[in-house]
Amino acid sequence: MTLPIGPEVDTAPRPLPSRSAIRGQYAVLEPLHRRHCAELWQAAQGADQSWTYMGYGPFASAASLTQRIDEMTTAQDQITWAVRPVATGVASGWVSLMDIQPRHASIEIGNIWFSPGMQRTRAATEAMFMPLRLAADELGYRRLVWKCNALNAPSKRAAERLGFTYEGRHRMHWVVKGRQRDTDWYSIVGDEWPACRDALLTWLHPDNFAVDGTAKRGPAEIRGAISP
Repeated sequence: MTLPIGPEVDTAPRPLPSRSAIRGQYAVLEPLHRRHCAELWQAAQGADQSWTYMGYGPFASAASLTQRIDEMTTAQDQITWAVRPVATGVASGWVSLMDIQPRHASIEIGNIWFSPGMQRTRAATEAMFMPLRLAADELGYRRLVWKCNALNAPSKRAAERLGFTYEGRHRMHWVVKGRQRDTDWYSIVGDEWPACRDALLTWLHPDNFAVDGTAKRGPAEIRGAISP
């Protein structure tokens, strides 16, 4: 009897992402650096609740934020960008590619923090989209991963808007800030990416927005029209 085995795939290791700027319509991603600290410190003021599900923060001082940024910029296992919305010109968050597995063509987008003023904007969506496009289209990663605290409803909604599929829950996965955390896992794999990419490109197009700035169609609706 022949046992079932998985399909053959291209086994060439994928390239590592480079620490380079990525420019979009609504946001610019700049490799995170100490020079961003002053702007990010200002962006974090009055935003204590935004750190609830992060593994760090809120920060008691600019120095403590700088220390965290130093740790992220020197990490060998992730690439972190500061996010500068075009509309404001001010660094207002960050986003990372992490858990990079070149041999398995798998990569995670995570460590995402956006100031309250940047959340739910076109710049925020594009800031998450650009690293995914870099990983999938330019570097050839087959598996894109999103994971979050199982209690983090906004993060789960963001994953679904981007086109990620829920995979399941790792129970009692981590201890974060002294509290037990269950982790929900999501992914975009293989040939799912083109429809997700095209839906997000359509959503981000200026023609999709009314005069008051509201989107005419959501990513899920657009994706449904694209997918067979």
